[in-house]
Amino acid sequence: MKKTIFILAIIAFIAVSISTSYGQAPDKRTVKARENLKEEQKDVVNAKQNLKDAQKNDFAEFQEFKKESEIKIENNEKSIADLKVRISKTNTKDKAANQRKVNKLEQKNENLKRRLAKYKKDERQDRWTTFKSEFNNDMTSLGKDLKNFTSKK
Repeated sequence: MKKTIFILAIIAFIAVSISTSYGQAPDKRTVKARENLKEEQKDVVNAKQNLKDAQKNDFAEFQEFKKESEIKIENNEKSIADLKVRISKTNTKDKAANQRKVNKLEQKNENLKRRLAKYKKDERQDRWTTFKSEFNNDMTSLGKDLKNFTSKK
């Protein structure tokens, strides 16, 4: 009999403990953690949207740079063609040397054209910046060489 009462008391204690734990409100830390999780999820969504916007802007910048560079390359091709015509019309003793110089300028222009066509817009901003600055330096150098050669003629 003592055993039965003792077992019933233990079962009653367990039942009361379980029933009281179901009725309690959630812990404040749990509620705060859920709120923080929701805020972080919103931040992730915002960050993804910002990344997409930045990639669109970078792509637009690359397209604009590519168009401008293609125009410059076409202008260089026209200048080189004019130089070839002028050199072919002259009867100077430097004609062969001038022709070699013009061919070198034409080769530089073709190399720039190939580099621009070959370049794929990279996702890394530092590569794009490096490519852009090197390409602009080479383009400026070619433009100066063309002007110097034109001014000599």
